[in-house]
Amino acid sequence: MREMLTGGELDVLTGDYLAELTMLILGRDRLKDPAAGYARTFLRQLEECLGLAHERGVRIVTNAGGLNPAGLADAVRRLADRLGIPVRVAHVVGDDLTAAHPGSLAAHAYLGGFGITECLRAGADVVVTGRVTDAALVTGPAAAHFGWRATEYDRLAGAVVAGHVLECGAQATGGNYAFFRDGDARRPGFPLAELHEDGSCVITKHPGTGGFVDVGTVTAQLLYETAGARYAGPDVTARLDTVRLSQDGPDRVRIEGVRGEAPPPTLKVGLNRLGGFRNEVVFVLTGLDIEAKAALVREQMEPALGKVADVRWELARTDRSDAPTEETASALLRLVVRDPDQGAVGRALSGAAVELALASYPGFHVLAPPGKGSPYGVFEDVYVPHGSVDHVAVLHDGRRIPVPPAHDTAVLEAVPQPPLPEPPEPGPTRRVPLGLVAGARSGDKGGNANVGVWARTDDAWRWLAHELTADRFRELIPESRELTVVRHALPNLRALNFVVEGILGAGVAAQHRFDPQAKALGEWLRSRHLEIPEALL
Repeated sequence: MREMLTGGELDVLTGDYLAELTMLILGRDRLKDPAAGYARTFLRQLEECLGLAHERGVRIVTNAGGLNPAGLADAVRRLADRLGIPVRVAHVVGDDLTAAHPGSLAAHAYLGGFGITECLRAGADVVVTGRVTDAALVTGPAAAHFGWRATEYDRLAGAVVAGHVLECGAQATGGNYAFFRDGDARRPGFPLAELHEDGSCVITKHPGTGGFVDVGTVTAQLLYETAGARYAGPDVTARLDTVRLSQDGPDRVRIEGVRGEAPPPTLKVGLNRLGGFRNEVVFVLTGLDIEAKAALVREQMEPALGKVADVRWELARTDRSDAPTEETASALLRLVVRDPDQGAVGRALSGAAVELALASYPGFHVLAPPGKGSPYGVFEDVYVPHGSVDHVAVLHDGRRIPVPPAHDTAVLEAVPQPPLPEPPEPGPTRRVPLGLVAGARSGDKGGNANVGVWARTDDAWRWLAHELTADRFRELIPESRELTVVRHALPNLRALNFVVEGILGAGVAAQHRFDPQAKALGEWLRSRHLEIPEALL
């Protein structure tokens, strides 16, 4: 926060503190203390930086209110009074639908940006929200600054795209980037967007900060946690297939041409609930006879697992033959158990694993001593009509301004697949990793994962568009073979976006797989070998 306030010019500083897992964590906090439910880290940052923001005339917009935006707004006011800084604090409410969904720990609708707009138009210096879309932190200030109406869809869609690029911070400036060696990624600066009245923007960063901004880093973030050409939100549906990117100078990428459509008639609601209890033991298997050692310990553990609802074994063959270190001679056998009853996966199970220490395979040890079962969460999304949510801007003077639902809506439909470029001429190929010619960025949406893959040249795109089909994806990622894989083509970005349905089970909080948020799924795909034309290498 300090770097953003001191590094260069800024009108509005946004802070995105919420994710599906965060909402579950805040829900558990609120069970212990009804006054909790917001991101306390924001207050700690603000204590150091509120004076700076006030001096520089920078407004702050954040969703750190989480499950309790009114509580955080009051805490900010108390902080400002203690520091002697005159600050007008407003907040946005209406997203909390927990009472309407019995059994959920937290149920919150994803609101749009016009509540933020109302707060800023009324003069707020700090605006606190609960669960709004990540992009709303940008569309709200943009609509307030430029005076956009709710039906100016192209402009709003441009701001949505800018907000999506900014929402994960340094992921747009070289962080988590497939081609991180293209620049200095040791300490990436945070991105900023220079927004224009027509909805176009330039993504850049403060001078002198680390990392880098180029068409690739912006493409990667555009593909992150999206799916097809229509990127739906509560204010507008942005057409990702209309996005045009161009390098506008060092560390500057221009985004233009974004078209928008009316939003869908429903709002997404994220439901978080406790799914039960889980426990985990990781057995280390070293040297020879790895498969036989795994089979032995699985058979020995079987009596203790008989009544457990969900049992998963995974053997990771990280071992090498004739390895120079013990670590590289070892494989990991991971046992994950889940059950509604904490006792079924607690000490009894842990004890069964530990008791094998002197009576199992040679070299027996585990990565960490197993403990009692811990609760895990389940995420799902449902949809409600716009009018069923009371979206309200609570101004700094206490006035409450209702925010009307979307004036026009359009049922969301898939865009027909665009025409693909002509395939390249046949020629000699070499079997090498996909990542030599394509980048990837992957992430999670509930139980689904998305993997965006893009080519850096037109010739590579001509090959990628025809080679990396949904069937080829399943071939390269074996655990997706029994799942639904949907491919979306985005020729303007020279990109393909794959949605793998159900690969993450009940979402990140359930920790269904080794990489529970699919953050490295794209890098695994890039490491797989294909016959690639030598002309591209």
